[in-house]
Amino acid sequence: MELKSKYIVPVGADGIHILNTGDWRTQRPVLDETKCIRCGRCFLYCPVNSIRKTEKAFVISYDYCKGCGICAHECPKEAIEMVAEEEKACRN
Repeated sequence: MELKSKYIVPVGADGIHILNTGDWRTQRPVLDETKCIRCGRCFLYCPVNSIRKTEKAFVISYDYCKGCGICAHECPKEAIEMVAEEEKACRN
């Protein structure tokens, strides 16, 4: 497969733009660590690598999380709940 552009990220006249795709989210996953058995399914199935493994737990990074809910769907202990995202302030 050939890409039409040599750039994978948006590039404008002023350089590379970082897209915080988490800004698009309407729901956010919330992890209940008391239910989590640390199986890693959320980590494995997250399509944007928003879940990181630490020494003691899994942590959700909201910068790039799109709120798709795959992590919550795949969790065998229902330790991840999707909750409505609070309204974000308009950024200019």
